[in-house]
Amino acid sequence: MDDKLVTLAILTYTKAQILKNVLENEGIETYIQNVNQIQPVVSSGVRLRIKESDLPRALKITESSVWLAESIVGEKSPKVDGERKKILIPVDFSSYSMKACEFGFNFAKTYDAEVVLLHVYFTPVYASSLPYGDVFNYQINDEDAVRTILQKVHSDLNTLSDKIKAKVASGEFPDVKYTCVLREGIPEEEILRYNKEQRARIIIMGTRGKNQKDIDLIGSVTAEIIERSRTTVLAIPEHTPFNQFDNVKRIAFITNFDQRDLIAFESFINDWKHFHFSVSLIYLTDMKDAKDTWNEIKLAGIKEYFHKQYPDLDIQYDVVMNDDILKNLEQYIESSKIDIITLTSYKRNIFARLFNPGIARKMLFHSDTPLLVING
Repeated sequence: MDDKLVTLAILTYTKAQILKNVLENEGIETYIQNVNQIQPVVSSGVRLRIKESDLPRALKITESSVWLAESIVGEKSPKVDGERKKILIPVDFSSYSMKACEFGFNFAKTYDAEVVLLHVYFTPVYASSLPYGDVFNYQINDEDAVRTILQKVHSDLNTLSDKIKAKVASGEFPDVKYTCVLREGIPEEEILRYNKEQRARIIIMGTRGKNQKDIDLIGSVTAEIIERSRTTVLAIPEHTPFNQFDNVKRIAFITNFDQRDLIAFESFINDWKHFHFSVSLIYLTDMKDAKDTWNEIKLAGIKEYFHKQYPDLDIQYDVVMNDDILKNLEQYIESSKIDIITLTSYKRNIFARLFNPGIARKMLFHSDTPLLVING
């Protein structure tokens, strides 16, 4: 492929030198242009350029807030997290929880990883005042019932383990290492805390799909994990027709033309390179933009760029527009036979999450299609 130079950033001379050192320590050739030859240190607006093929990796490095620290000049830049060998599956002993286990065990087999089945239950102090989420089915109204509830939790966890052993013995599940973990506390907080400690490769969670009642949506643990996790999350609806990623043929990747999508797409391709599928790049727009051909031009440009980066990948693109975007997207997914929806979920503050829910949360409750969310 033609490896032309592209401008990664326009910085002051000092910052450009820092970033140049960081990138070159990572094996990325870097060039600085427009430098004041007489007084380089007072140069402003110098261009830092790299090869186009290195752009996704370079963007991933510059997204880190540590690259400007002078202490790393001349030293090797911090590496992206190494290979992570655990698949985290929060469970609540429901049928859709077992669906997540089925998918998770097959995924673990592909990557030679260990499955961790995590169940979190509320203590009485939480149960009296907080809403219930997806991973807690027991109401505790009296402290005297704690022992009974704990016995019930342990019994259910043992029953789940016995079911999995039976499915492994019958060949329905692959034979991979797995452990069961029980924690006390608020489900989403404990799931996030455990993931931070263990740094799972992916979190796989079962969901009930689009027929959930509105009251179930308020405190949904899956939605909270999607919003707050730094790890990729795969949400599997109960009635998903396939049980492993080998069966996935077509994936929709939703983009809003943010440069972070390049990073997310590279991460997605690298993480799922063992499988074979086609990708549809999707841009969501409302009716007022219906006649804006600029969106299609940008999508075509992104497609061309990705085609150069990943020549063996079948990539298409489309613009989905309607005054009811979610309904129209669902129709597109059905007509195009989309197996999984993939999108990024950038960190947003609590007020933005409460009053303007992200597309990931909306799709979670309005679709029966699995949702793969790349968090950044």
